Amino acid sequence: MSKNKQIQQILKERIMIIDGAMGTMIQKYKLSEEDYRGDRFANWEHSLKGNNDLLVITQPEIIYTIHKQFLEAGADILETNTFSANVISMADYHMESLVWELNVEATKLARRAADEYTAANPSKPRFVAGSIGPTNRTASLSPDVNNPGYRAVNFDDLKNAYREQTKALIEAGCDILLVETVFDTLNCKAALFAINELKDELNSDIPVMVSGTITDASGRTLSGQTPEAFWNSVSHGDLISIGLNCALGAEQMRPYIEELSRVAWVNVSCYPNAGLPNEFGEYDDSPEGMAGVLKSWCDAGLVNVVGGCCGTTPDHIAAIAKVAAQSKPREIPMLSPNFL
Repeated sequence: MSKNKQIQQILKERIMIIDGAMGTMIQKYKLSEEDYRGDRFANWEHSLKGNNDLLVITQPEIIYTIHKQFLEAGADILETNTFSANVISMADYHMESLVWELNVEATKLARRAADEYTAANPSKPRFVAGSIGPTNRTASLSPDVNNPGYRAVNFDDLKNAYREQTKALIEAGCDILLVETVFDTLNCKAALFAINELKDELNSDIPVMVSGTITDASGRTLSGQTPEAFWNSVSHGDLISIGLNCALGAEQMRPYIEELSRVAWVNVSCYPNAGLPNEFGEYDDSPEGMAGVLKSWCDAGLVNVVGGCCGTTPDHIAAIAKVAAQSKPREIPMLSPNFL
């Protein structure tokens, strides 16, 4: 059985658990500039502190250890540490040439951890999702308030960036592709264009998850779409799931998940922050509190995949996994595309 069919079968049987916040876990190590550089980049001309994706090369055991902690907590799906591993985002560190290596090494680390846990308990297989972030540019909006027609990036630039990252993730052995934290649907469309182009070329059936982000109480993405509009804009993408992550805590995200659950004819995922950030930029929701909120979602049959984003630790994932195991997965409604 292919990994795609295996994942689809599991999703029919139970709610799957995706891991928590890689960034939050990395912060606990309080890494210095020298730690980020390692020996290989000791003389790099530009600052590298904060380039978390680089740690798969310079501090691989830290990333591997974090993966293992989330697996131990009960995660079914591990995200690769590649959120910004694309040429557009890596330009901030003048490391565009490392994109392929970053994605390959990140996949190897997650693959190693997932395979070890699968071998130890074959009845609970673990999967690797290639994390594809939104980049630090937006194709729909101008960054210059004095020039609303200006764009810092175009569709082709994004498509080419996503294509390079996606090909590395597929060839290195990811089981899933996760286009996540989508704030601009046009960026997401570029990613889906690149992904489906590569799937055809490589004859790959790798499943694709898409997860958007609602930026505030308006209930819309940064580019102005409601969850239903976002789904309608990407539903052509041959997805295994649609969902939301980041930006909001679980309590604030429920109405938007309800909306997606009502309209989507694929699985629904959600991995919220551990509450809203406080005045220090930290997250206050306890594992028990967050799990309690997500339990109500699971009991209501709203989700097929749950986990955590910013501020969530292995303790959060363990608590979420415990409550999710008590509920049945959302039943996918018998809907169909209604393209005009």
